[in-house]
This record gives sequence, C-alpha cells and structure tokens, in this order.
Amino acid sequence: MPSLWTPPNWPQRLAELQAPTGDLKEAPLRRDVRSLGILLGSVLREQAGDPLYDAVEALRRTAIARREADAKEETEAAASHLQQALCRVGALELSAAYQLARAFGFYFELINLAETNHRKRRRLAIQLDQNAAPQRGDLRGTLRRLREAGVDAAQAHELLKRICITPVFTAHPTEVARRSVMFKRRRISDLLEQLDRIPVPTPHLESLERDLTAEITALWQTDDVRSARPTVRDEIRMALDYYETSLFDTLPVLYSEVAAALAAEYPQPNADSQPVAISELPQLVSFGSWIGGDRDGNPFVVPEVTREALAMAHTLLLNHYRRRLQNVFEQLGSSIQQVPVSAEVTALLDHYLGKLRAAGQTAVEQRFHYEHLRLLIACIMMRLGATPQSGLPLPADPALTPYTRAADLLSDLTILRASLAENHGHRLAQMLIDPLLLEVRTYGLHLQTLDIRQHARVHAAAVTEISAWQAPSGATSLTSELHLPPALSPQTQEVLDTFRTIAELKQTYAPESIRQYVISGATSSEDVLHVLWLARLGGVKVEADEATHDPGLQPVPLFESIEDLQNAPAVCRQLWTSEVYRPLLKSWKHRQEVMLGYSDSNKDGGMITSTWEIYKAHRALHEVARECGVTLQLFHGRGGTVGRGGGPTHRAIFAQPIDSFTGELRLTEQGEVLNWKYSDVVLAERNLELMIAASLDALARPDAILQQGTMPPHLTGEILPEWEAAFDQLSATSYEFYREHIVDNPETFTYFEQATPVAELEHARLGSRPAKRGGKKSMADLRAIPWVFGWMQSRQLVPAFFGVGHALDRFVKENPGGLALLQTMARDFPLFLDIIRNVEMALAKADFGIARLYASLVEDEALRDRVFATLEAEFNLTHRMLLEITQQKALLENNPVLERSIRLRNPYVDPMSLIQVELIRRKRAAIAEGKPDSPELNRAISATINGISAGLRNTG
Repeated sequence: MPSLWTPPNWPQRLAELQAPTGDLKEAPLRRDVRSLGILLGSVLREQAGDPLYDAVEALRRTAIARREADAKEETEAAASHLQQALCRVGALELSAAYQLARAFGFYFELINLAETNHRKRRRLAIQLDQNAAPQRGDLRGTLRRLREAGVDAAQAHELLKRICITPVFTAHPTEVARRSVMFKRRRISDLLEQLDRIPVPTPHLESLERDLTAEITALWQTDDVRSARPTVRDEIRMALDYYETSLFDTLPVLYSEVAAALAAEYPQPNADSQPVAISELPQLVSFGSWIGGDRDGNPFVVPEVTREALAMAHTLLLNHYRRRLQNVFEQLGSSIQQVPVSAEVTALLDHYLGKLRAAGQTAVEQRFHYEHLRLLIACIMMRLGATPQSGLPLPADPALTPYTRAADLLSDLTILRASLAENHGHRLAQMLIDPLLLEVRTYGLHLQTLDIRQHARVHAAAVTEISAWQAPSGATSLTSELHLPPALSPQTQEVLDTFRTIAELKQTYAPESIRQYVISGATSSEDVLHVLWLARLGGVKVEADEATHDPGLQPVPLFESIEDLQNAPAVCRQLWTSEVYRPLLKSWKHRQEVMLGYSDSNKDGGMITSTWEIYKAHRALHEVARECGVTLQLFHGRGGTVGRGGGPTHRAIFAQPIDSFTGELRLTEQGEVLNWKYSDVVLAERNLELMIAASLDALARPDAILQQGTMPPHLTGEILPEWEAAFDQLSATSYEFYREHIVDNPETFTYFEQATPVAELEHARLGSRPAKRGGKKSMADLRAIPWVFGWMQSRQLVPAFFGVGHALDRFVKENPGGLALLQTMARDFPLFLDIIRNVEMALAKADFGIARLYASLVEDEALRDRVFATLEAEFNLTHRMLLEITQQKALLENNPVLERSIRLRNPYVDPMSLIQVELIRRKRAAIAEGKPDSPELNRAISATINGISAGLRNTG
C-alpha cells in the first residue's frame, strides 16, 4: 500500500513547496494534518480498541455539526448537537473519559507539529524565491526601507551596533508537556521534515511512514500527565535543552542571514570585495534566564538550586565549546611545512608549550610537531577542560590554567583566525573560526545571565527585622555597618543566604553570570536601596569593577500594577538623582534597567489600561532618563497569552513609543512558548531575526522618514494628539468598567473559582512553583498566571477582552466621528493595531456556548447568572465593536491562516472541554459526599488540561 505522502507526481509536490500564495501552498499542511490523523486513528484502534476510536469519531462529528449549525445561526440544531455530546460524555466511565481526553490531546500534539513544520516549509519557500519582495518583519525589508530613507551603509552598520535583543527564559507557566514527550515531538518533527524532501523513493516514503506510526505509538504509550511536579532542576534542564536542540546551531545561521541582508541591500562598490564576515558583525543577541534564580513565590528556589543552575549552564557550554573545537581540530590540518603561521600564534604557542614542557606533558607536541594551529587548538581545549577522552593525546591534568575570562578565550581564537586570514586561509577562518568567535562573544563562559528575583516586601521585612537589632536611625543607609541578630526568621535568613550565594557564585563563575536582581512589586526608591543594603550585608560588590571585569549587581525595579506604572517615572527620578545612588550609576556607566510587568497590570486594570499605562510609563521613563543622564534599558515582562502581554513579539517591539528606545531590549520568553519559538533552527532563527528587525525598525523609524509630512502617519510609530486623547478616554472608561465588574466585585472572584478549573492547576503539575500564594483566597492574592489559566481553560478568556468592548462602544457614542477615528488608529497606529489584533485572536479562541457549561458549575444560581450575563454581554459587545473598527464581516477575515487554524481546531477542543466540565462536576460531588480525593480522577482532569492547552496553544 503506498504511503499517505506519496504524490501523484513529483513536479506537483515541488510546485506546492514553491507556491507563493493560494490553496497550493496550504496543500502540504492539509496533507500532513489528514495523514497524521489517519495514523493516529490506526494507533488508537491498535492500542485501545475500536470502542475508543468510535467514541472519538462520534464526539468529533457531533462537535463539528454543532459548530456548523452555530455558523448558520441554527440555534436549536446547535443546542441539540451539544446536548447529544453532553449525554455521551455524561455516560462515560472514568477510564474511558481519560482515554478520550488523551486521544484528542494527542491529535493536537500532532497538528501542532504539522503546523510548525509548515512554518519551516514556508520559510524555505520564501528563501528560494530570489525575486520575492522582503516581508514586513524581515531584516532585509527593514534594511531596504532604511536605504530608501537615505541611510547609507556606514550608518546602517552604526545602527546595528546599537541593537542587542536578550530573550530571558522563564519557567512559568511551564511547558505542559513532559521532557520525554518533547523528545518524541522532535523525532516526529524530524520525520515530517524528511517527508518534504524531493524526490523520495517509494520504499523510503513507506519506511518514514512506518517510523512515524512507531513514534505516535510511543507517544501514546508515554504518560502525558506528570506523576510528580517537576523540580526546579527539571525546569532548568528543559530550558537548557533548547541550546543543544537549536540555539547553538542557530547563531551562525542568524548572523549569516544578517550578513546576506546587508550584502543584498548595501552591495559592495567593488565586485571583488569580500562580503562582511559574520565575525565582523556587532553582537545582536544575548540570552538570559530566570529558572533557578526566580524566588518570588517559589520556595523551592534555594541557594543550592541557584548554584546548580549556573553549574549546569557552565558545564553545557564548555562541553559545547570542546565539541566545536574538536571539529575544528579534525578539519584544520595546516602544516608549517606547507603554509606559515603568524608571529602571534608562534608566541602564544611558545607560552603554552613552555608550561606543558615544564610539567613533562609533551605528548601532544610530539604528535603534531609541524601542525602548529592544531597544537594551539589543543592548548585552548585543555584550558576548557578537555581530557584524553576527547580522543587527543592530552594530559589528564593539564598544566594550563582554565579560562576565567571570556576575553582571554576570545583573544586566543582571534589570534588563530588572524593567522589563517594572513596565510591564504580566509575561507577556513570564515568556515571554522568565525562561528566560534560569535558564540564566545554571545555566550562568554556563562552561556546566559541568571537573574535573581524576589518581592520587595520580602526585602522590606528583612531590613526591618535586621535593623531592629541595630540603631533606630539610619540603619538602612547604604554605608551603615551592623551586627546581625543572634537569630533570624527563616524568610530573612533565606534572603541573606541568597546574597551570600550570589557573592560566592560571582567568584566561582564568570562574574557576569549574575548581574541583575529583579525586584517584584517595586513601589518606591526605598525598594531599590533595600536590595543594595542587603546585598552588601551578604558580601556582594554591587558596583561594577573594571579591574576584575565584574559588572556588579544592579537592582532592577519591576513595576507591575497600574498605580506603580503611573508612579514609576517619579520613583526613578528620585532614585537616579539621589546622592547615594549616583556613584553606583557611574560605575555602571550610567546605564539602568527597569522592568515593566504586563501580567499583573492586565489583571489589575484590563487590556486597554494595562497596554496604555505601560506605553506611557515607557515613554516617561525615557524622558526622565534623558534628564538624569541615564541610558535606560527596559525589560518587558511579557507572558505567553494575550491576557499576560502575549501576542507577536516583533509587533509589540515596533509598537513602542517613538524616540523611546535605545536599541537594547530584554524580554521574557515564557516556558509555554519556548517550544513554539526555539524547537528548531529554522524557527529560532526566524524568531530572533524578527526581533532584531523590529528593534532596528523601532530605533531608526525609516517609515517616519519616508512619510515625513504625510497625514495621518501610517505605521510609523508616531502618535497624533487626537490619538493620545482617544487612548486616554478609552483607558479611563475601560479601567472604571473593569474595576467595577472584575476587581472590585467579589462575586466575580467567587464565579471564577467555581466556573473555571483553576483549583485543578495544582494537579496538572505544570511547574515547580506553587499555584497558590499561601492559601489565601482573594483577588488581590491571586497570581496572574492562574487567573489567566482559569479563564483560558474555560474558554472565556476574560483578561483578554473585558472592558475593551465597553470602552470602544462608549467612545463611538460620545464622540462625533469616533468610529472613523478608531478605524484610522487601527489602520495606522501600531499600538492600537496591536491591541485590536490581540483581542481579535482571543475572541476567536473563546466560546461562550462552551463557557456556559463551565458557568453551570457555580453553586449560587443567581450569582452565576449575574456574572455570566455581564461577561457574555461584554464578549458580544467587544466582538461587534471589533468588526466595526476593522471593517470585517467576521473575526480574522484579514488573517486567513490563523482563522483556518482556529476554526479547524475548535471542534476538537470542544469535546475536551465537555469532558473537563463533567469530570470537575464528578469531583466536586465526591468532595461534597466526603469521599477521599481520587488520583485517577485528578489524572483524567489533568489530561483535559493538557489537551485544551495544546489545542488553544496556551496554558496561562
């Protein structure tokens, strides 16, 4: 029987892969989805029997019929189909419900892989067409607009020197999949990629299909739900996996793309000129992590875990460098009998060999007597910890001291490269050494910076406790000295232990391994001074020290609530002008990082107000920084979902205030999006390129130059007075409505706890961090992550839209020409366009027909009806207003790819939602009857959580 991937003919398959637009380009995705569904069906039959397969098909068909009836506004028919599905689910045995949830969840695992493979496929298709116009978001497109705006090659290079984007990996909310599942995903992804090759012999196609079936079988036989909560170490390991999976190989590809874009848009005047070498490009990327350093609310992040985080990153990096150098050693056999080496190489080699000879370690020199470059590489490898296990005649305990500074490793590699370039080996230098130089400049000896984070109130409590033992006045000044009390509370002891560990680790590892200390919940300059005082008490040198190459430890205030965002500029002005702080700024070369929180500001004030207050804080902070002579770098705490600041990253970067960007940017990459963005070299390169291009665009604003004098400005980032006034009004209206019905209405919190599966988050074991804060039950104590998680799982997505429709409707009604103004803003102003698109996507994922079933879980019928009616009315109003503003007949009309993906996914998500509601109902009934907690029931509910997360491509 021929493979499901056997084409009618190979030219047609090639045409599909090359198709620039239309149905033909989507044909490979449709084939993958259909074929993977068929394979999964056969695996289900084989592994679980026909009854499970038949139940899956019956639920799937009923869900599709309900969706089709809804689309035709056939209300009675839709209700009838939903009732049929509910009856089927209600009759399920627990084991069958669990298996059904798994089946639908695994379908999404496969569909997500198919869509990811299609993204890679389309990326390749675009690269194949040399005549295709650069896409918006491509670096080449940005460079072209720069050139058209009059920016010459030298100026473009200077602008690139100012760009550096730093993705900071965080564990929360962690990837729902277990690490073993992620490995299986990658194998399936590799097989799908092989099926795209042209041509593939029929036996090979059949073999690939058999391998795919085997991997799907292995996936089905693997526990999808964790039996134990992952440890912080597990989370560290999962994030580090992305370096070996893709990032190490991505860096040279990324810089090659940058060099090619520069060469294409700024060609050398001399045809014989060499293109820019990737090692000559400025550093555009660095990496950071919170995993193992983020203590805020996670009692499992203790000093030993932080030590482990740095040790694991250091070991991973040195192993990688040694593998790279081993490869260079094997390929570079240059002999001084054939080609000379530079005097610098000879001098450096004499220095190293002298130490080895003195220790009687001469085997490697004798083996490679004439191959001086190999000898130098062997010495570099020894300093990186290589031993005889590398396959070279290296001593077990080399006499060469390990590298303690990345600059020394970079210097040795630069000398090696220069020697090659000087002696007719420039191609060897570019192929073998340049990628290594890039990596050392990017990763240093630490791979990624590890941020430490703790809440301001924890520091304040520690300062109060310690100061009470000392003097009542001036005890917390940065220069005060004191003796510690004989006994400290566990919390204060942990704070001091953290700072002592930081001091120790900055001595043990590269000092730049830890350079930022993030202060959650910062409200005043005192919050920053508390950290400095405690750090010094713990032995940390907070000032930068050029002599030891220690960047110090800079406190990074994180402004999260609406009020704190509004106060942030005044707080920073007070800090930056204080006599105590200015010497520290000087040591940091007058650079300061400030973090803006998206999750809590959204939970506090709703979508519009959160976005607008972050924008205004961003702009005002830069104004204050300029006044105070400070170079400000903002750290954006974006989540994976729209309700936590999610959405396309490149679009958000470009939507920053004009003239309020230095070119350097740090932003969090949540655990749930890492697989989507960094699981593959093609995806990682594209994601990083988008961020670099958006940063260059936001820094240079070529469209503003090209459109000078044009009114209204189209997507330049400029904001007109009437747009700002409109945003002020929208924000005020939205904030008042959101606070009244969400934050200040206790009924909403009660509804949320009962009408969503938030209480089940604990059993899903998504991450090491506890889901609840100290067992308290109030809106104020609820974390943003479970807040968004609960609404997402229940298909209500309240944080992404509530208050938006009300504000838009009021604005149109109260302002003549208001609708036309909002339509203009949605077309021309990036910030407003970003809000509209993100809300539109959330509305497309939401489903208030399904949400009504979750609402039925609320015990107080009158409360349920009041809250649900408010939420549904706002959902419907937001839906109507978005269509009016975007001038569409249906959501996502202008984004057919996303619309199709969501439309095709929803009928498969719906059954899992129905199963989840039924299982939660059973669990609550058991609790009411006093029955013990059922691990089997919890596992089944967790399977629905995993499946819905995979289907909606979000956890929280």
